[in-house]
Amino acid sequence: MPQLKRWALAAALVLAACAAPEPQTGYRTGPGQIGSAVLFDPARFAGDWRVAASYVPQDALCGPLGQAWAPAPGGFAVSQTLCRPEGLRSFAGPARLTGPGRMEVEGPDGPEVVWVLWTDDDYRVAAVGTPDGRFGRVLVRPGAARADLIQAATEVLIFNGYQRGAIRPVPMS
Repeated sequence: MPQLKRWALAAALVLAACAAPEPQTGYRTGPGQIGSAVLFDPARFAGDWRVAASYVPQDALCGPLGQAWAPAPGGFAVSQTLCRPEGLRSFAGPARLTGPGRMEVEGPDGPEVVWVLWTDDDYRVAAVGTPDGRFGRVLVRPGAARADLIQAATEVLIFNGYQRGAIRPVPMS
């Protein structure tokens, strides 16, 4: 009998290993952990940003893409250039702070949860994304595009479950 139990356990483990992998969500693999920047400072995040790299392939074709985050009650007023199927489009809307580094941004397709995953100490470069992996981007301040910080932001996105190798540089001029 003990040998039969071992065979049954082994068969169950083999079947479990053959189970379908968890579905991929956007540019993140599975529902793994993702964390926002706990020490996020909205006042330091405010200002102009450029998209240096993106997981959304069309962003690399449309660039340059910019964002302006202006302080507003409860969060920010965001104006940005977005790459849409019809080309570059400007959009403005509110971003309500929902937690440290977490916002609900009113976008062209409705509200979207956006998290700041990381910034360097001087808020020159940031990694932002959505928990569902719909997009992930590396933002830089105008004139502050340092390759080492862009690489660090990319690694933070990968650490948070984004696919290695799927991010593309976005022209900034």
